[in-house]
Amino acid sequence: MIALRQLALQRGGAPLIDEADLTLHAGHKAGIVGPNGAGKSSLFGLILGELIPDSGTVSLAGGVRVAHMAQEIEALERPIVDYVVDGDHALRETERALAAAEASEAHQRQAELHAHFDTLDGYTARARAEQLLVGLGFSQAQLTQPLVAFSGGWRMRANLARTLFTPSDLLLLDEPTNHLDLDALLWLEQWLARYPGALLLISHDRDFLDAVCDHIIHFDRRKLVVYKGNYSRFERTRSERLVREQVEHEKTMARRAEIEDFVRRFKAKATKARQAQSRMKMLERMEETAAVKADSPFHFTIPCADKISHPLLGLDRAVIGYPDKTPQLSGVRFSLLPGQRIGLLGPNGAGKSTLIKALTGELDLVEGQRTAGEHLAIGYFAQHQVDGLDLSSTPFNHILRLSPAAGELEVRTFLGSFGFHGDEVYALVGSFSGGEKARLALSLIAWQKPNLLLLDEPTNHLDLDMREALTDALATFEGTVILVSHDRHLLRACVDEFWCIADGRVTPFDGDLDDYRAWLKARAEGERREARAQKDADAGVDSTRTPDRKEARRLAAELREKLRPLKKVSDKAEQQMSKAQGELDKIEEALGDATLYEADRKAELTRLLASQGEIKNRLDTAEAEWLEAQEALEEMETQLKATD
Repeated sequence: MIALRQLALQRGGAPLIDEADLTLHAGHKAGIVGPNGAGKSSLFGLILGELIPDSGTVSLAGGVRVAHMAQEIEALERPIVDYVVDGDHALRETERALAAAEASEAHQRQAELHAHFDTLDGYTARARAEQLLVGLGFSQAQLTQPLVAFSGGWRMRANLARTLFTPSDLLLLDEPTNHLDLDALLWLEQWLARYPGALLLISHDRDFLDAVCDHIIHFDRRKLVVYKGNYSRFERTRSERLVREQVEHEKTMARRAEIEDFVRRFKAKATKARQAQSRMKMLERMEETAAVKADSPFHFTIPCADKISHPLLGLDRAVIGYPDKTPQLSGVRFSLLPGQRIGLLGPNGAGKSTLIKALTGELDLVEGQRTAGEHLAIGYFAQHQVDGLDLSSTPFNHILRLSPAAGELEVRTFLGSFGFHGDEVYALVGSFSGGEKARLALSLIAWQKPNLLLLDEPTNHLDLDMREALTDALATFEGTVILVSHDRHLLRACVDEFWCIADGRVTPFDGDLDDYRAWLKARAEGERREARAQKDADAGVDSTRTPDRKEARRLAAELREKLRPLKKVSDKAEQQMSKAQGELDKIEEALGDATLYEADRKAELTRLLASQGEIKNRLDTAEAEWLEAQEALEEMETQLKATD
């Protein structure tokens, strides 16, 4: 589907990609990883034709439909559901043509256009757009609101929904999870896993990459190295490769040392001169190998305040919300103790960020009492913390404003642990990327030695290396931590307990992240049942009437009878999927042979590609049958439980 051959690209005079090759086949879901600034987004620009390579070629198969997220969104007055449907240009063009045909009473043309509209799934378009928006966290009441009414983060969610709605064979997503909470991320994860086309995904979320991707493309020393499997498998494979490369490097260096010693000792002796010259030529031919360096460039700690209070901070009978709005939380009562490590979970909009703002004192309580310990020292990272940085200042001056007496060496050494080296400590913050600003914001928190860390989505804009460094720093932090994050790796590594923010309450959550996923699913099913009951009530149907026991048994028996053939269909489809996937894996392994693309093997390549297409069709058909059967089974099992 995509072929990059001997690709080279420079940006700002610096080489990003050098003689790189890459092949992506239909149906592959590839995660793109590498440090910030390596060229990941530039690769998308090359594929989209927005950038021209300095050398080499970028080829896409003919007729491939590409969908990608626009980086800038115009604040439109258009309702967001219509904005999402606008992503299907063919559908909108057909609607316009149909309106023109109706206005001119061209009946034959109307019939043709209605048929074409049906093939484009036009009659389900609005429902599909609404489903995407709700999955990404919008409420039903928000679907008709204009795009301009939402903040930048919510506009990005609408933009993502539009991208997913756009018909495509190749989907390009650049950090799609940055503006999502955990609920929306889990939904997107499932949607992408079912997406039938090819996917190129730039992400710094290792769990997300694990769940979605079957290949990893790693930017490694200006090359593109492809690994089969998800991110965890990539880490293992790369680690093994780095060990082998290090061993080879050490062998090469030892051999070079032997040859150099020989040349040094014997090049002046006539009897050994010819041999010395031979070895000098051998040295010239020996490939230079670099020592393997897989370590992260970031190593920092977050020191804890010398003094600490017990408890640190408490809320008593607190009602929390914003002025002139209905409070989000009530009856909140707890004390934060030294050493607690708490992760906040809960549906979108339930009040996680609001609670954290109340704990900082930034948001006054509507009712109740906030009691701070004598030695409380808060380190607060908000979702939009980077917006508070002085763009006309430097990292060095940001630290000096906090500690005017700090020495230059101390400040430079400290900032170096956050990746600011050399003259970077004196660079203007306004020239920094989002990741660099986030690193600076974290460094300012660490410098002040807090004993209570309140972190609201701290990993936005951070690459994998920096996320890992933050994980290590939080794991060794001796103070108290309250964390809101959609990064499940960070949550698992850094918190000991979860609290759930839902239905206006703050309560301990007895379970882990897998249990939370199940809780979300059960909650969504309950909301759907309530919606159906409300629909029945609006239609005058008494959904609360309980059938007599005999009637209930009869209904249950009928449902069980209907379940049997559906289970057979599901099992058969699952077997077909497994068989087709096995055949597909073998073909894709064969397609990974570089010599297959040589001219004398063209017939074999054509045969394999044809087989790949036929097997993919079988896999897609079986998967569609399995999904349909599963949905029907879940519906009937729900009805069966209702009769018990």
